[in-house]
Amino acid sequence: MGEHPPAGRRSGGSTSGVVPEGAAAGSTEAGASRAAAELRERAYGELAGRDAVLRRLVETRGRPDPFVWEDGGRTGDDPFAALLLHIAGQQISTRVAFVLFDRIRDAVGRMPDPAGIIGLGPERLRACGLSRAKASYMLGLAGLQEDGGIDVYGLGALDDEAALASLTAVKGLGVWTSEMFLLHQLRRKDVLPSGDVGIRRAIERAWELPGIPTVRETERRGRSWAPYRSFATALLWASLRPAAGAGAGGTGARA
Repeated sequence: MGEHPPAGRRSGGSTSGVVPEGAAAGSTEAGASRAAAELRERAYGELAGRDAVLRRLVETRGRPDPFVWEDGGRTGDDPFAALLLHIAGQQISTRVAFVLFDRIRDAVGRMPDPAGIIGLGPERLRACGLSRAKASYMLGLAGLQEDGGIDVYGLGALDDEAALASLTAVKGLGVWTSEMFLLHQLRRKDVLPSGDVGIRRAIERAWELPGIPTVRETERRGRSWAPYRSFATALLWASLRPAAGAGAGGTGARA
């Protein structure tokens, strides 16, 4: 969800030899932007070279950014808030998920954090429009974060397998929700949500299969796309949209 911020501009030179703070930040952002662009080109080049169908999709759909998180700036860089939005968006439209999240943020009075969610309690969360189950999931996540049962803010230091295991151990965070977090918040390059119906439908269409592939068949097909399965995922999602949107980047709003 959300486009990456533009690279900052460099400040003027310094006669003291000390790089001004603004220049350092701009240099870091510019370097990160170049690295991301290089990774995207390398990933799609590799995928196109390995698979004729993916090559055709790259030619017709461009090179979408798999890490786009289009939440309208709601969660910023806060991973806990992002998980709340992921939970809110389970089985409902993104637009409705945004409404629910905005109500929660207003009820907390700031960016929702573990203490704020616990402070609301189940009834006030329900009053925001959440189902009983989703209110319970959010409270459970907040409690685990407060008690040390999970460190949402430290997941970036874990490898994919460990991060996925930590997330799916939390009630209400299934494999799909956890994979979306790895993709959009942790920006991992090798995520293929094989249980995603859209991905499976895209494979059925692109490879002209007689039926939608199973989760296991999707996993098996995707093995040859490693270590760039996140890019294949973005490309497959893009293939489901009208061709006029080709190359625009992103996977669309998926809470």
